[in-house]
This record gives sequence, structure tokens and C-alpha cells, in this order.
Amino acid sequence: MSSGEPDEQPGASSEAIVGQAAVDQLLDVLDLLQLDEMTFRGVSPPVGPQRVYGGQVAGQALVAAGRTVDPSRFVHSLHGYFVRAGDPAEPIEYQVENVRDGRSFSVRRSVALQHDKPIFFMSASFHRQEEGLDHQAPAPVNVPLPETLPTMTDRLARYPERLGIWAMIPRPIDVRYVGEPGWVRPGDRPADPHQRVWMRIDGKLPDDPLLHACALTFASDLTLLDSVLSVHGEVWGPGGVVGASLDHALWFHRPFRADDWFLYDCWSPSASGGRGLATGRMFTVDGRQIASAVQEGLLRRIGA
Repeated sequence: MSSGEPDEQPGASSEAIVGQAAVDQLLDVLDLLQLDEMTFRGVSPPVGPQRVYGGQVAGQALVAAGRTVDPSRFVHSLHGYFVRAGDPAEPIEYQVENVRDGRSFSVRRSVALQHDKPIFFMSASFHRQEEGLDHQAPAPVNVPLPETLPTMTDRLARYPERLGIWAMIPRPIDVRYVGEPGWVRPGDRPADPHQRVWMRIDGKLPDDPLLHACALTFASDLTLLDSVLSVHGEVWGPGGVVGASLDHALWFHRPFRADDWFLYDCWSPSASGGRGLATGRMFTVDGRQIASAVQEGLLRRIGA
């Protein structure tokens, strides 16, 4: 599961790794060990939250599934469920099932296991390239460009008391919030129906479409659920809310590079019963929609 307010891990470094060094560490995390034709093993970063980050296990599950598919077929959708909290100190085994290889599509089921119990499972579909109808909804307008917005380091410096593990874990993704993020102090965040964030992998990735899809999957879980809180001007952590991802779905529409800037435009159509639904669209700087995401999360006010 992922959480809006990760807990500090004992023994963590006092300074976060950023830039290409952090990206190289992400590449190591996504480079699974193949145990047999359909079984893989992954590990978590040496410094991180006390629960495995949801985007990590989803990205690794996609790596495992993708390695069993003809490279000429590109992933176009994935649907996953987080069923148990993962332990970052333990390796994760990924078992892949070949559901079908058709003339145009390949479907895989990828299950992440720790202690012989599933912590996450995913269905992913891969499609050979075809020509067809092409349209998209307009991209948001009048959004500041990423270079004009504060860096994560600049924003974190304003809230030293709320840094926690964020000041220590590697940051392979350059994140530029258009509005206020969800980890500011209670009362510092105005209500906003949209949570808009520019992102890019903060270094260079190899020219492997599957790897870019896995990196985008990793990034897609980072701010999506925060859009539920944004509607109410709520924040994560003390004086606010704790949460965890319950499921995650992602559709890939057009070719992209995850190490180029993309706008993650997220909003929440509904929240009730302790759960919130979030949806998001990803656009390149020139306005091409490259992906769409939907996620439901568990949200509980601290002290409730």
C-alpha cells in the first residue's frame, strides 16, 4: 500500500539522494532478478518508508509481466489491487501468469508475494502497434511551466517540522506542484478541485519503452490520492488525514519519455464512507495526453 504520510525508517540517511544517482537507484529497483521463466524477485530501496511504496510494487509487477511479453507489444493498460502492506526489508517475489497471447493482444497477471502471501496483484494488457482513430480532450490551459515553479527542495525547506522521511528517501522524480501540496501545515492549503503537478524522472533513462512505462507507473501513485484531500483543503499527517491506496488503474495512450516533463492533472469525483476516488490525466509540455489514471484510497482523519 502507499500512504500519504510515510513513517520514518530507522537508520535512514540524513540527506536525500537526488538527480541521476537517485534515478540509477530507481533503475536498480526496477531491474528484477529472474528466477525462472515466469518468476522474478525484487527489492526495495535501502532507505524508505516502513511500508513498501505502492508505485514501486506496481512498477515492479509491470516489469515482471512485461519481460514475459514480445517487446513489439506495448503495455496499454494495467489494473491492480493493494491487499497487504509490504515490508521493505524483505524481497518481493513476482509470479506471472500468461493469461493469453492473441494475434494483437497479450494479457498477463502478475502477483507480488511476501512470506507466501499476496501483497499486490495486477492484470496488464499489451497491444501491438496499430493505426486508428485519434482524439483527446483538451489539455489544461494557463498552467505555469515547470521551470517557473518551486522545486521540491524549496517547498520542503518551508516546513522543516513536517519533513520526516521525505528529507531522507531518494527522490528520482522531479516534482513541481502548481498549487499547495498535501504535506503543508493544516490551514495552509486552500481548497482546490484540481491537484496539478509537473513531473519527470530526474535524470536519463535508457531507450526502453517498457522501462519508461514502469517509471511512469512508479510516479503515478505519488500524488494521485492527494487530489481527494485537495477538494477539502485537507493535509496529510498531524492535524489531518492518513491514507493508503486500495487499487490503481493506468492506461497508456501515446508514446512518451518519462524523463521528459509531463503534467499530472488530478481531481476527485467522489469521496464517501472513508474512501476517496481520484482520477488523473498526464500531458506532455506540448499538450499530448500520454496516460490516464484512476485510484481509490482509504482516508481516515488522525485520531478518529
